[in-house]
Amino acid sequence: MFTPQGPTLRELAVQGLSSIEHGYDLLAPKFDHTPFRTPDAILDAVGRALAPMGPFTAGLDLCCGTGAGMEVLRDLCRESVTGVDISTGMLTVGRERLGTEADGSPSPEGLRDDGPPPVAPTPGGRSPSVAPAQGGTLPSAASVRGAGAPSVLRVRGDGAPSVAWVRGDARTLPFGSAFDLVVSFGAFGHFLPRELPGVFAGVHAVLRPGGRFAFPIMAPPRPSSPWYWALLGFDTVMRVRNAVRRPTFVMYYRAFRLGDVERELARAGFRTELHALPEFGRRRDGSPRARMVVATREDTSVRTRR
Repeated sequence: MFTPQGPTLRELAVQGLSSIEHGYDLLAPKFDHTPFRTPDAILDAVGRALAPMGPFTAGLDLCCGTGAGMEVLRDLCRESVTGVDISTGMLTVGRERLGTEADGSPSPEGLRDDGPPPVAPTPGGRSPSVAPAQGGTLPSAASVRGAGAPSVLRVRGDGAPSVAWVRGDARTLPFGSAFDLVVSFGAFGHFLPRELPGVFAGVHAVLRPGGRFAFPIMAPPRPSSPWYWALLGFDTVMRVRNAVRRPTFVMYYRAFRLGDVERELARAGFRTELHALPEFGRRRDGSPRARMVVATREDTSVRTRR
C-alpha cells in the first residue's frame, strides 16, 4: 500500500474482512510499510516531550504492534520495557525488528539472556517466570496474570532495559501495578467509545502511584480539508462493513475526540495535562496541530498524609 513493500489492495481487503486479531496477523509482515504505522516524527516528538518528566523505571507500550513505541520506551526507561498486543503476528515481527529472538539464543545485535533460561510456557501459553533485568526488576510473575501467548524476554548486554513481549487484550490487561510509564500510539480507533472507560481503568490499575499514561492526539481536520472527507468516508465504509459482516473490525478514526478522552480519563482517576508538540506547528486559530496527553495516576497515599 503506497510502497512496493506494502500490502496489495487484495491483501488489505482480506485483512479488513477478518477480525482485528487475525487481520493484523495477516498484515504484520508488511505493516511497517503502510501509513497505519505511527510516523517517526510523532514517535520522536513524544519521546522528546516525555524525557524531562523522567527518569522512568518500567514502561509499557499498550497495543504495541510491531514495536515502534517500544523504541521510544527503550530510550526513556532504565530497567524494563514491555509490549502488549492482541496480535501474535505483530508481536513476532516486533521481536525480529528489535533484535530479540524466540529460541533463547543471543541475537546478532548483542541481546542475551541474563539469569536462568525462560521456563517452558504453560498450556495457556504464558511463561510462568521471567528473568530479572540487570540492576532492577521486571513485573513479577505474580503480577502477570495469564496472557494468551508466551512473552519473550531478553536483556541487552550494554545496560539497556530488558524487553518483554506479551500477547494480551488491552481491555483486560494481564498485569499488576508494575509500570511508571504507559504509552500508546495510534491504537484507540480500535475501541468503541463505550470500551474506553474500561481501557483507561485498566491502564490506571497497572500504573504505580505517580505513574504516567501518555499518547499523542492530532487536531481533527477541518471540513475544508480533503483529509476530513477521506476519514469520514473510511469510517462510513467500516461502519457499513461491521453492520453486515461478523466478526467486526473496529477501526474508526473519528471516534476518539479530545473532550471525550479528557472526561473519561478523569472518571478513571487520572489528572490530565495537555502538552503541545511544537514540531507540528499550529493551526490558523493558534491551536496546536498535535498534542501529547499526559494522564497521571495520583499518589493517594501522599494526598491522605497531607
